[in-house]
Amino acid sequence: MRFLTRSLMGLFLLALTLGLLAMGGFSIFKASEARKASAGRAPTARERVFAANVMAVEFTTLSPTLTAYGEVQSTRELELRVASGGTIIELAPDFKDGARVEKGALLVKLDPAEAKAARDSAVASVSEAEAALAQAERGLVISRDDVVAAQRQADLRLKALTRQQSLSDRGVGATATLETSELAVSAAEQAVLNRRSALSTAQAQLDSARTGLTRAKITLSEAERKLRDTEIRAEFTGRLADVTGVQGGLVSNNEMLGTLIDPNALEVAFRVSTGQFFRLTDVLGDLRDLAVTISLDGADGAVEAKGVLSRVSAAVEAGVTGRLLFATIAQGARGLRPGDFVTVRLDEPALENVAEIPAAAVDAQSTVLVLGPEDRLESAPVDVLRRQGDNVIIRAAFKAGTEIVTERTPLLGRGIKLRPMRAGQSDTTAPVDKVKLDDQRRAKLVAFVQSNTKMPDTAKKRLLAELTQDEVPLATVEKLESRIGG
Repeated sequence: MRFLTRSLMGLFLLALTLGLLAMGGFSIFKASEARKASAGRAPTARERVFAANVMAVEFTTLSPTLTAYGEVQSTRELELRVASGGTIIELAPDFKDGARVEKGALLVKLDPAEAKAARDSAVASVSEAEAALAQAERGLVISRDDVVAAQRQADLRLKALTRQQSLSDRGVGATATLETSELAVSAAEQAVLNRRSALSTAQAQLDSARTGLTRAKITLSEAERKLRDTEIRAEFTGRLADVTGVQGGLVSNNEMLGTLIDPNALEVAFRVSTGQFFRLTDVLGDLRDLAVTISLDGADGAVEAKGVLSRVSAAVEAGVTGRLLFATIAQGARGLRPGDFVTVRLDEPALENVAEIPAAAVDAQSTVLVLGPEDRLESAPVDVLRRQGDNVIIRAAFKAGTEIVTERTPLLGRGIKLRPMRAGQSDTTAPVDKVKLDDQRRAKLVAFVQSNTKMPDTAKKRLLAELTQDEVPLATVEKLESRIGG
């Protein structure tokens, strides 16, 4: 009886053992099948979404600003040169580089001794010429009186001849007397001719005396001019530059002692391209009356002046291109000096139905990325009209209010899905979806991260830190579960 009980217990234990082994084998088989199934299934692919700044394009009327660089010049500049050599005996107290002088002020005075002597000699020559003229006038009067007297005597001789001829015709007078009367008339006529010749000579002497007086006055005027040239005075109010004169120094003829510059008569010369020049002209080819802003940059800020476009150079210099323009400075020229290198800005004629966008939004093919339906990017052509620093002025066919990418990158292209970032919004403020995990799901993910030998240590630490939080980013959970298969 004891043997039968032990035999039944052994069979029971054997059946129980076989059953447990069968259940273990079945579990191993199911796990193996599940592993094979999960290894053959491809992970779920998720579309990558990029973030970029976008802006709405608004079309309006804009006046492009042309920027150029030029040099300030003076339109009223006078070189101070001496007309004749000499010694400097006097200099103005303000005859210094940069000093301001008033119109008519004495700047330089040369030794006037020689000029005064020449002037005095010319005065004496004028006096002599005036005396000679007076004498010639008196001689002319006497010559005229001589002619009148000779003519009167000739008339008397002619009357006597007439009387003698009358007596001779009546047979009263003698022939010798008649001949004597005829000879007297001939002599009287000859005397008249002599007096007329003397009158002509007197008239010639008078003309010569007048010419001599005129020549003497010219010499006097030249001497007075040379005397005045010993003094150099300011022709206008301005400032001195390049001053070289020294009191007591000997200067030569036409030597330059300095330059007088009018600081209020300034203009700026700047060069533009041929295309820019044509945009500044009207239909007749003449320059438009455009306002110009001149800026001189400095450490404490910029000095600005206003002006107006005045003229263009008549010819193009050899070796250069474009056009040289000149703008007259009308206001704010007090801080500028000739020779300053300045920035010139002027507004071109207005353009209608255009928009100003960042230059980084346009590629080399003159296209921009437009935000289309479902936040997908599309390519649209634009016409680049002007470049304004970091911006460009465009004209396009798409509607106003269309949003475009403001800064293109190699990652962005046609068909890419975009998370648009508009003004006042940044990528760091975008909401992040998070989820709470139960203990089993959290332990499964932690075990996967810890057992992954191909993952870098830095990535492991970051993922483990996220998994220990109460709420884990949904993107992290989905990424890990897609790799372990659920």
